[in-house]
Amino acid sequence: MSAEKNPTPQAEDGSTRPGRRTPLIVAAVAIVAALGITAAVGLGGGDDKGSGSVAVVSGGDDTTGAATVLDRPFTKPALVLTDTKGEKYDLRERTKGKPTLIYFGYTHCPDVCPMTMSNIAIAKKQLSKADQDKLQVVFVTTDPERDTPAELAKWLPAAGDASFTGLTGDFSAIQAGARQIGIGIDPPKKQKDGTVVSMHGAQVIAFSPTTDQGYVLYGEDASIDDYAKDLPKLVKGENP
Repeated sequence: MSAEKNPTPQAEDGSTRPGRRTPLIVAAVAIVAALGITAAVGLGGGDDKGSGSVAVVSGGDDTTGAATVLDRPFTKPALVLTDTKGEKYDLRERTKGKPTLIYFGYTHCPDVCPMTMSNIAIAKKQLSKADQDKLQVVFVTTDPERDTPAELAKWLPAAGDASFTGLTGDFSAIQAGARQIGIGIDPPKKQKDGTVVSMHGAQVIAFSPTTDQGYVLYGEDASIDDYAKDLPKLVKGENP
């Protein structure tokens, strides 16, 4: 199991699962502080600071099912990293005008990361071949020291799909890019028992092919059916 905690400095309710906390939602003003859902391996503890980014969401019909449609979309991160072939990958340039899902995670994650990649991969296969070719799924590691291009190239096809893009690089650049879309991540930490803990936001952000803005957010509980239902619209840049 992965322990999960909220990296943003905000109030939290009690645990619903061992080692897990969920953030309080300020429904009165319809604000989600980046949904603050994080995943980690090991026995993490203490309080961690996040970016403090705030995403404004619609209080009406735009928030349905697993998807949260943002009233104030995120700008795509200005990330230039290294892909699984060891080549430079400019995220904005390479995904410009394409429907894109971005997720920050790591290959040693025991549950949330592979589950998220698997759910998206299975749902993607339900799209038409033309739409499958359009959809870009980008996995950015939060553990670049261990997640080399070769490691990502081996893990992604098994956890998700061979067409998914895996990116690694300097941790500070990755952390800054995640912060641009309201996702808090912390440097991996080695515990006394040797376990490496990697705290990271578990959100998937969908970027529109028409505006290149991140306008839809999914939490870790989004299912195969949720993605299968929404992907045809996301590919077109429509609200789910």
